[in-house]
Amino acid sequence: MYWKSHNFTLQKGLKTESEAQPKVSLTEVNRFNGLYFLRRMRGKKIMFVGDSLSTNMWQSLACLIHAWVPNTRYTLLRQKGLASLTFEEYGVTLMLYRTQFLVDLNVEKVGRVLKLNSIKQGNMWRGMDVLIFNSWHWWTHTEHIQPWDYMEDGNRLYKDMNRLIAFYKGMTTWARWVNAYVDSSKTKVFFNGVSPTHYEGKDWGEPMNSCRSQTQPFYGRRYPGGTPMAWVVLNKVMRRLRKPVHWLDITGLSQLRKDAHPSAFSGNHPGNDCSHWCLPGLPDTWNVLFYSTLFSS
Repeated sequence: MYWKSHNFTLQKGLKTESEAQPKVSLTEVNRFNGLYFLRRMRGKKIMFVGDSLSTNMWQSLACLIHAWVPNTRYTLLRQKGLASLTFEEYGVTLMLYRTQFLVDLNVEKVGRVLKLNSIKQGNMWRGMDVLIFNSWHWWTHTEHIQPWDYMEDGNRLYKDMNRLIAFYKGMTTWARWVNAYVDSSKTKVFFNGVSPTHYEGKDWGEPMNSCRSQTQPFYGRRYPGGTPMAWVVLNKVMRRLRKPVHWLDITGLSQLRKDAHPSAFSGNHPGNDCSHWCLPGLPDTWNVLFYSTLFSS
């Protein structure tokens, strides 16, 4: 997928704005080069928009870049729902806008309402040079971890509905926003595909297990658990976009990494975390795909 080479060489002793770099030659598959990224994206704003999986990817990209320029100056700012990391010498800003559903979630008189047809928060995403979207992780949550009380579709409120239908309606609203407000001559848009979980060992032929204590990926040509239905929904939405959106289809390769979760060692989630990913780890691979697509499209 989008694998091309960049003939980019840094000579030993060449001074960057902050430090000397060793000789690096990129003549094979697009290996990640943080200095190349900063130089190509000088003065640009890159925003990740989504849930905690977007946080995974944002943190990964920040670390991948910083590893190439460990002495460069940076500024990290955090406020409710928004974080930004700026590599000052290059004017490159990596932003993270936290939103679980992309569509709006409002507190109203009746309670917390997930508005499947509204995306007013999209005003915060305009003016970016690159947008990387993600959603699905929270659409299946129920009971005490469900962050909404009602879903609103049109003028009607629902206590619940089929979550795949709700996801389709929400992503269709997102697609309409992209079609209406993204200027493709100024902004590149990406969607990071459905990130799988590994709570059910039956998905890879070990019905008594989960991601806990897994130390090896799944080896095989085809993942037994099959394609998630959320992937099918997203594929349908993506085909109806009129504006160019690069779909980073990370689902299949991520399904194989049953060993890549924090599992029982997560410091933020009690119990067994089989939905987020360790860093360094799999999100680095997502960013290699993003890097390759960004500079070959």
